[in-house]
Amino acid sequence: MSITNTPTSNDACLSIVHSLMCHRQGGESETFAKRAIESLVKKLKEKKDELDSLITAITTNGAHPSKCVTIQRTLDGRLQVAGRKGFPHVIYARLWRWPDLHKNELKHVKYCQFAFDLKCDSVCVNPYHYERVVSPGIDLSGLTLTSSAPPGLMVKDEFHDYVDQQSLPSVEGPSIQTIQHPPSSRSANETYSTPAMLPPSDSSSSSASTFPNIAVGPARQVHNEIAFQPPISNHPAPEYWCSIAYFEMDVQVGETFKVPSNCPIVTVDGYVDPSGGDRFCLGQLSNVHRTEAIERARLHIGKGVQLECKGEGDVWVRCLSDHAVFVQSYYLDREAGRAPGDAVHKIYPSAYIKVFDLRQCHRQMQQQAATAQAAAAAQAAAVAGNIPGPGSVGGIAPAISLSAAAGIGVDDLRRLCILRMSFVKGWGPDYPRQSIKETPCWIEIHLHRALQLLDEVLHTMPIADPQPLD
Repeated sequence: MSITNTPTSNDACLSIVHSLMCHRQGGESETFAKRAIESLVKKLKEKKDELDSLITAITTNGAHPSKCVTIQRTLDGRLQVAGRKGFPHVIYARLWRWPDLHKNELKHVKYCQFAFDLKCDSVCVNPYHYERVVSPGIDLSGLTLTSSAPPGLMVKDEFHDYVDQQSLPSVEGPSIQTIQHPPSSRSANETYSTPAMLPPSDSSSSSASTFPNIAVGPARQVHNEIAFQPPISNHPAPEYWCSIAYFEMDVQVGETFKVPSNCPIVTVDGYVDPSGGDRFCLGQLSNVHRTEAIERARLHIGKGVQLECKGEGDVWVRCLSDHAVFVQSYYLDREAGRAPGDAVHKIYPSAYIKVFDLRQCHRQMQQQAATAQAAAAAQAAAVAGNIPGPGSVGGIAPAISLSAAAGIGVDDLRRLCILRMSFVKGWGPDYPRQSIKETPCWIEIHLHRALQLLDEVLHTMPIADPQPLD
């Protein structure tokens, strides 16, 4: 849109929203982006100078200086849009600048008077009043710090059957979102070191391998920390570091494929070599119930993906296929500032990205197991009437409030140790498929070191002795 056609604060909200939608980066669904922009424009309608500043900043990509664009700070600091809550400056920075932004990566510029961190009654959401900095806890090897997806790239770029946006069901309330992970700018020919799973006995000797250094800002470098971390457990590493099951829709096809710990890199592709080892070929697997649509999708798996185990059990994915893969990853959810299971991550061809962090998973399983046990104990006490208080009527009310936490079971904890990945076809509100079980070809990856640690966690949880029945 040329500068002469750019709207002003005097134009109708619809025109302004349409103009601002043209500059979004594509990391969020169109429904969410439109809701977020409409909400902001309506809040700024009475503050014409700030609305003009927003329009100028967005339509010129920050080329022209702009003032603070403020909204009222909420009690918890978060803004609710389309049933989802998030920090307002992060929401709009993702929309218009960095779709893969982590919530801890923003730093305000010096001249911003109402930056989120300044704790004022109003919060500046001008994306060009913030700079992206590297969060200390995030791995940068697969992160793009400059641009996001190529201009004009839509989320739905499946191989040939584009879906009209209007034909998709409308999204109300909380929903799974698609987050894009384009390839980084480093050379495709650059080699990566591939340390195998480190057995506990080797913990004293540090691995010499490091990730390629990435300059972030002036002469800043990021190094691999795997070599300096002691193992989480002294239990010997499992014989196989992962097992992979292949599915077509909701049916498993073929046997589960196990990857030995001495093969830290395994390729899953669409070809037909039956030899196994460090390569799982999906093309050789037959299914009498296979449909034509599944067969078409399988033709596009091609070179597939490479799964790499680093350190004690972290997992990285490289997309070798000519088409994107879609991943369910609690680690990527957390790095994107989302709740576990709240997003689908689209990994583009040539992208190389971390999808699983063993230490983070271990902490999460310890916390959830402890929470579930404490809730179950409190629930039992509440049912017995041992928790007095204004909310308790014979212990029933507290028991109900605790039931969700107490309902965390072993299956919930096992999900922390599993990755799911769909080839070619995505799922979620941006696609006609709402679940991975509706996609034509996908894999489920069980991570054995994580399951081993979960077993240890469950064994160390004290279990109350069952009381005899009267």
